[in-house]
Amino acid sequence: MPEHVELDSVDWLILEELHNTATLTNRTLAERVGLAPSSCLQRVRRLRERGVITGSHIDVDLAATGLRLEAIVAMNVRPQTRQVISQFREFIMAQPETQSLLHVSGQADFLLHVAVEDPQHLQRFLVDKLAPRTEVRHFTTSIVLEKIRTRALSPPKHLRPKRRRRS
Repeated sequence: MPEHVELDSVDWLILEELHNTATLTNRTLAERVGLAPSSCLQRVRRLRERGVITGSHIDVDLAATGLRLEAIVAMNVRPQTRQVISQFREFIMAQPETQSLLHVSGQADFLLHVAVEDPQHLQRFLVDKLAPRTEVRHFTTSIVLEKIRTRALSPPKHLRPKRRRRS
């Protein structure tokens, strides 16, 4: 688990802006958070070095790429050993259908988000790839009807920044 990093209200403003739009130029980011560009760049570098910022991302409309059907597969895996879990994770993450994998507590052990072309593709994935795995004891599949993402990134209440931005 990463080490806890102390963040101030300006760090939180930077994170919020980059979380919403990862492609902001440093100059625009600096304007939005009320810093000189050099100070802003220094803070972003420090956030990267400390592992708070781990990458930059874009959102892809999966349907526009031909992957029109998304599903969540809840799975139980046995035995629950580190070796089995590690090998299972490697297998799942190597599949082109995989969008994300969550190892969770509760009724299921894993929640798998997949994106496929159509119901037949989903069936092939489930029947030909997932069901034959000896460690997979049970799975249920739910079709995603609607996906709504949040852009929220909320700092602790005592660090909520006063907005200094956008003209």
